[in-house]
Amino acid sequence: MSRVSQAQALENRRRAVAAASQLFRERGVNGISVADLMKSIGLTTGGFYKQFASKEALIAEAAQAAFGDLDLLLASFDTDQGDHDTARGALVDFYLSAEHRDRPGTGCPTAGFAGDMAREPTAGEVRETYATGVQEFASWMSTDTDDGLPIVATLVGAILLARATAGTELSEQILESTHKALTAPPGLHPQSSTRAA
Repeated sequence: MSRVSQAQALENRRRAVAAASQLFRERGVNGISVADLMKSIGLTTGGFYKQFASKEALIAEAAQAAFGDLDLLLASFDTDQGDHDTARGALVDFYLSAEHRDRPGTGCPTAGFAGDMAREPTAGEVRETYATGVQEFASWMSTDTDDGLPIVATLVGAILLARATAGTELSEQILESTHKALTAPPGLHPQSSTRAA
């Protein structure tokens, strides 16, 4: 059997981290086994242990990758909107949308990993990675007069409840009422008190 090249090994590792980042947010850390993860990218379980010391090591790397994706998303809001206050308002519009609710695998890792971080007796590395990501998101949501942490907590709580009640009227009400509460004067973008359809 031929050996995998170093370049191919790096690509396999990148694919495993990307798949884990999505699947852990979608199904939870315990909702996807190492075997299922590797099968999803066409590799064997043996290949996993050549790349990662443990599943926990992969969880930390997957969370870090997911927060890296969030950083890129936030930067794109700043670029597209032109100023940070408008970008914050646009992020709230997206965050409290049916699209974000219905696609947890590509959604915010603050919400995607929250249940696992709350339930699992995870080692320091995973929790530290998660806490750093949450702090950076809160920092992006902050202004000179507005602490971003309560806003992030509100957004995450709302999207988790909306996902938990998906398919019911309550889910829509959670998204709409939280959006209204965050955007009504003196909210994030008082010029828009109604949500875009």
